[in-house]
Amino acid sequence: QVRLVESGGGLVRAGGSLRLSCAASGVIFSDNTMGWYRQAPGKQRELVALITSGGSTNYADSVKGRFTISRDSVKITVDLQMNSLPPEDTAVYYCNLGQELRTYWGQGTQVTDSS
Repeated sequence: QVRLVESGGGLVRAGGSLRLSCAASGVIFSDNTMGWYRQAPGKQRELVALITSGGSTNYADSVKGRFTISRDSVKITVDLQMNSLPPEDTAVYYCNLGQELRTYWGQGTQVTDSS
């Protein structure tokens, strides 16, 4: 019922920037939370940032001050601007949408350090 499609991943040098985008389609309610998670090799999936339909944000401590999450509630998209990327930010980044007690995931987009 809900489909999430990420884009914008790729290779980035240490200290560089990258912008991820996610477009949602399907049955989307006005009250929802969208966000980004990531999973590095050999590690569990972890929260990166969330944004509610009201615009409230929540960031993982490791990305505060470097990453910015934003959304367009008309287009139903969520973006993640990532700056000052160190090698340890290499991971698969997943878009997430939560509504009506259900959670939906995108297929993931790879972000890799090219240093």
